[in-house]
Amino acid sequence: MKRIAILGSTGSIGRSALSVVAAHPARLEVVGLAAGRNVERFAEQVAGLRPAVVALADGEALERLRASGALSDAAAAGSGEDGLVRVATHPRADLVLCASSGTAALGATLAAIEAGKTVALANKEVLVMAGRLMVEAARRRGVAILPVDSEHNAIHQCVDGRAPDDVVRYILTASGGPFRDRSAADLAAVTPEDALRHPTWSMGPKITIDSATLMNKGLEVIEARWLFDAPPDRIDVVVHPQSVVHSLVELRDGSVIAQLGVTDMRLPIQYAFSHPERWPAPLPALDLAACGPLDFQPPDTDRFPCLGLAYHALRAGTSLPAVLNAANEVAVAAFLERRLPFTAIPHVIETTLDAAAGRAPTEPSALAEVRELDAWARRFSSSVAGG
Repeated sequence: MKRIAILGSTGSIGRSALSVVAAHPARLEVVGLAAGRNVERFAEQVAGLRPAVVALADGEALERLRASGALSDAAAAGSGEDGLVRVATHPRADLVLCASSGTAALGATLAAIEAGKTVALANKEVLVMAGRLMVEAARRRGVAILPVDSEHNAIHQCVDGRAPDDVVRYILTASGGPFRDRSAADLAAVTPEDALRHPTWSMGPKITIDSATLMNKGLEVIEARWLFDAPPDRIDVVVHPQSVVHSLVELRDGSVIAQLGVTDMRLPIQYAFSHPERWPAPLPALDLAACGPLDFQPPDTDRFPCLGLAYHALRAGTSLPAVLNAANEVAVAAFLERRLPFTAIPHVIETTLDAAAGRAPTEPSALAEVRELDAWARRFSSSVAGG
């Protein structure tokens, strides 16, 4: 029996994770849950699972949970970042799924690692902003960080059990988003509604916009650098519209190993929960004959410069990935609020990176430095975006 704590249980990843738990009641038990402000959905989860510890984003949400009657007298409860840390470090938890978004998850994830918990990671900010801090802590504590993002999860499946020197290239696949066939001129007229129509995956608004700009893939390149200890020049991206091949690795003898599967996040979540075992999944098998042709193309970084900006930030070997992440979040929010055109998103990011180049000469050595840089980047990029 593995005991699971879930940070971000009311989001799409969290709900998929609970579906995996429900499919394996003899193997998995939920001992901790944390969420934002969706108290109604959270109350249903708490009432059904009776976890030992719960947390919500703030005190007001926690009081609403208490008033709902879903919280048992025996459960410990908290709010804010302290609440996240309590859930992530609960003594009974074996594995912590980090699916909450934003910088609040940084402290909880690091606390889970320091507490010796296996971490199943579905939060991009954690490694993009503080990759070295996280992986060095994991090595020091002998803790595994298991990726949940479908692309990194696929690579993990391809390299698991192989000698690191056997792998010469890590190849992340990208759907290309809804605008992969649009001209540069057409992109200038893109609306939020257009960008939120992802052709393959059902995701939250921010990550869907990131997919449309290819920033999502840029952030994944940065994550891959830390997850697999790979330099940027050994991490490639290919556009694969069908999203059947989730990622690939090239071995030193020239062989290329790929992981294929249905487009359902329950598959990578279950892999992280079950590793190193393999369990039957409550999913339909992949029907290769029904997939039709599988296409692969290089990404167009002229039309979608965000991917190139991510590589630039990573190659700098400094704190620029944290700046990139913050500026991107500000720019995407401005676009969704119709204060910024779609094609101006990379301009905001590039301008902020240029301004930060002299401010962040080294990678952060503590979370306080990460948060300070994040706050500066948000202020600066907001001024660039007209906020």
